[in-house]
Amino acid sequence: MPSIYQLKPAFQNLLRPFVQLLYKCGITANQVTLLAMFISICLGYFLYCYYLTHPISWLLLLFPLWMLIRMAFNAIDGMLAREFKQQSNLGAFYNELCDIISDTALYLCFIAFGFINAKLLLLVIFLALLSEYTGVMAPLIGQERRYDGPMGKSDRAFWLSLIAVIIVIFPYISTNLQLLSRICNGILILIALLLLLTIFNRIKNSLKTTSS
Repeated sequence: MPSIYQLKPAFQNLLRPFVQLLYKCGITANQVTLLAMFISICLGYFLYCYYLTHPISWLLLLFPLWMLIRMAFNAIDGMLAREFKQQSNLGAFYNELCDIISDTALYLCFIAFGFINAKLLLLVIFLALLSEYTGVMAPLIGQERRYDGPMGKSDRAFWLSLIAVIIVIFPYISTNLQLLSRICNGILILIALLLLLTIFNRIKNSLKTTSS
């Protein structure tokens, strides 16, 4: 299944000179992981609180901007760990837990918008957590951690960022909030369905690798 995750090697090559500089400055993989989580929590909380009392504005574009930067953070901490021998058991916990905490904090900010179905958003968050847990379970049966798509972490970042962009530009096109609601919730339904397929693929491919 195609996934944005497949672009990761090329993305890492672009970041490699910067990663080498961070290593020379004494920055560790765990520090990068924790910083990304801290920023994600702060941004998610800020956007939620802000849009409870303010109209839609360009400030919401901080969401897709941070999602892009966060992808770089995720690549950087992995490269520091693998290429500069910073891998550790604690780092493995940080890597998985900080990602799901960050995702949850960021996704929840959309609850501030009344035209987004809160139950549907919570379902997406639940399925996202379940898909990551499914990937983490693969090592329990002797396989590598699964990153199968079509709705991996990078893909979710893209689609949620698209929702944020649509919310920002829609008032310049139409004042029909019902239409905006249908578009945003339609994308959430698509994400949920693709997350179910992702969970299936990760289980299937883990078992297939085991039996081969």
